[in-house]
Amino acid sequence: MLASMANRGASFSSASFTKSWKYHVFLSFKGEDTRHNFTDHLYSALCQQGINTFRDDDELIRGEEISSALFTAIEESKISVVVFSTNYASSKWCLDELVKILDCKKSKQQLVIPVFYKVNPSNVRNQRGSFGDALANMECKYKENMQKVNKWRAALSQVASLSGFTLDERQSEYEFIQNIIEEISKHVLNTVCLEVAEHPVGMQAQVQVMNELLDLGESDVRMIGVWGTGGIGKTTIAKAVYNSIAHKFEGCSFLANVRERSTSHEGSVGLQENLLSDIQRVKNLKVTNVDKGVTMIKECLSRRKVLLVLDDVDDMEQLNKLVGARDWFGVGSRIIITTRDKQLLNAHEVNLMHEVNILDNHKALELFCWHAFKTSGPPLGDYVKLAERAIRYAQGLPLALKVLGCCLCGGSIDKWEAALDGFKSKKIQDVLKISYDTLDDIVKEVFLDIACFFKGKSRNYVIEILEACDLSPRYGIEVLIEKALISVEHGDYIRMHDLLEEMGKDIVEQESPTEAGGRSRLWFHEDVEHVLTNNTGKKKIVGIMLNSPKKDYEIFMDVDCFLKMKNLKIFMNHNVCLSGDIGCLPNMLRVLDWYRCPLQSFPPNFRPKGLGLLNLPYSRIKQLGEGLKHLTKLTSLNLMGSEFLTEIPDLSGSPNLRYLNASYCESLVEVHPSVGYLDKLQELDFCGCCELTKFPNKVWWKSLKWLDLSDCIKLESFPEIVDKMESLYHLGLAETAIKELPASIGHLIGLKYLFLCGTHIKELPSSFGHLTALAKLSLERTAVEELPSSIGDFTALEILNLEGCENLANLPQRSRSVAVKNHQNRS
Repeated sequence: MLASMANRGASFSSASFTKSWKYHVFLSFKGEDTRHNFTDHLYSALCQQGINTFRDDDELIRGEEISSALFTAIEESKISVVVFSTNYASSKWCLDELVKILDCKKSKQQLVIPVFYKVNPSNVRNQRGSFGDALANMECKYKENMQKVNKWRAALSQVASLSGFTLDERQSEYEFIQNIIEEISKHVLNTVCLEVAEHPVGMQAQVQVMNELLDLGESDVRMIGVWGTGGIGKTTIAKAVYNSIAHKFEGCSFLANVRERSTSHEGSVGLQENLLSDIQRVKNLKVTNVDKGVTMIKECLSRRKVLLVLDDVDDMEQLNKLVGARDWFGVGSRIIITTRDKQLLNAHEVNLMHEVNILDNHKALELFCWHAFKTSGPPLGDYVKLAERAIRYAQGLPLALKVLGCCLCGGSIDKWEAALDGFKSKKIQDVLKISYDTLDDIVKEVFLDIACFFKGKSRNYVIEILEACDLSPRYGIEVLIEKALISVEHGDYIRMHDLLEEMGKDIVEQESPTEAGGRSRLWFHEDVEHVLTNNTGKKKIVGIMLNSPKKDYEIFMDVDCFLKMKNLKIFMNHNVCLSGDIGCLPNMLRVLDWYRCPLQSFPPNFRPKGLGLLNLPYSRIKQLGEGLKHLTKLTSLNLMGSEFLTEIPDLSGSPNLRYLNASYCESLVEVHPSVGYLDKLQELDFCGCCELTKFPNKVWWKSLKWLDLSDCIKLESFPEIVDKMESLYHLGLAETAIKELPASIGHLIGLKYLFLCGTHIKELPSSFGHLTALAKLSLERTAVEELPSSIGDFTALEILNLEGCENLANLPQRSRSVAVKNHQNRS
């Protein structure tokens, strides 16, 4: 029976719904003409924008035959940018590339953008001038193969007839490149593919139903609801549909996890900002309040054909603030809403709905087999009846089938029987818990921490925190991915299905059903308030997170509220005002993350030797105290905006510190010399410390990547650099009182971005010539009178900002093109 069911189930690859490109852009160019100038600048600008770009000198493996590798790269690119220069057509390789690019335009719908670099498009199109000469030479050279030459001619004519960009001798190359980047960004950002299920069993039929409801041939505005129980695949369907039709709209936005995000700190305003940023392709767009956001959405979208997906909606307010009415959107727009609540769709007058049902037996078997046996075929031998049991327990729910399959994959018959025999109930949470029960104890801890505290956070952030807690998060996360209990998606963020999150939290709540203080983890703000106010916390508690949905939420703590929490390792307060005196803090703390901490100093008996992360932004702390002088495991110290802090003390007892942020500490006067020799430091930020006058005289940070002293307006000198520092790429000294740079500045051989604007510097030392990696140099409003001649040979330099440099008479001769901003007196 199982075999026949499996054979009836059609198997579709996720590629059906996700068109994946290895590269965003393929660059075709004549190396001798533009490799070390224009194309180099264009390539750098594309990469800085986050556009994955192929060019042959960067990407080819040594020894690989160039033709096949290049042709493969063209096939794997979404866009081809062809840089036509004077000698482009003299290269057989360029012409062969061009023919291949046209083939991909026809067969793969690849976008082709011609760029005419100091050549006339008409000459390319009609093969005149250097292009005519080159093709004439090719005819002589390949007279036995005129068919190939004719293909080259046709390709030149066709590509040169496409809409593109033309640079003439008078135009700014910098602005020209920015125009190209803007155009490419539109195509790249507008069609970002979302990750769909690895094995989208039954998805073809679901997408077909949705396409019929969407009916893109009609010009009306439509709202379509997708509803069904949790874990049934609503989000997967929405992603598949989004990927398949997004390119047909002027703008699109997929708002994931609406229910969860609307109750978080970002709230409806954050979702509105997300939507508007996606549609307008603008980063860091700000909305001042919800009502303003509604107005902005109407104004922005009313004349645009847009595709919007609101995933996991559970409240009318979410719909009202994001997709209030059909007249908010331009003709042809489509809005897809996924929810567990059909009544919500009715209330919003969504009359086109698709109910997602559980999988039938043969599709359930196919999906289970993919995860349990890595094949769509039916199980064999003794596994047949066990697979039937597993499918029966999963109740046709895709999430449960996936979790069960991954849990049992590779297991013996005995393991399968033991796991399934332990199943006592048909509740879906019990099905999912089977996978949890098979985990090692340490992986269970990682799972519960993610479920209670870290869902939606970046993998690196979670690893940093849990490593400080003496867990093994790298191993744990990999195991949880293998067991389908979490996933890591775009941007390296950890995702966990709502049902699995609920299961994890339920496990913790069952540790002490009636008294929150007896549980290992607290995350619900009312539970935390009860424990801190009534001093009911016990040694069982290992983690507390405060993140209230209510604005200006305040909790009055009992003086001894932490006294009995001997094992508390994680305390994170993101947005709650905690007031009251604290008599003690647990010495077992590994992570102390306390926004607006009211303490001016720590309790004298607080000596957390294992503390790994100390995050106290906008605190009232005045000094760190003796107990924090020897934190050998401390890796991150954030004191940003602590307005009463006067000094950074001796940190030689924290040799593992990687991150130190004391920016905008307006009373900070002194940084202890020991900070200059913390060799594991990677980021150091003192931006906006307006009273800072004492900084280490000598430094050697062999691991440092980022140093910012900008707006330290009383800082008059920059330290001596003891030895070469290859890792530092960003140095911000803007708006300081620094008068000169030391000769040792030449040790910063990896420096790419140097900001000196508004300083008192009059000249740059001769050792400046060693900073050959510089890509951007900002000297605005300085008194610099002369630039070192060596700057003209900086091959990586792209931007030289000289706005307001009134004493600077001339620029050095440059061997390559550099974008110079606002230097009025240059000759």
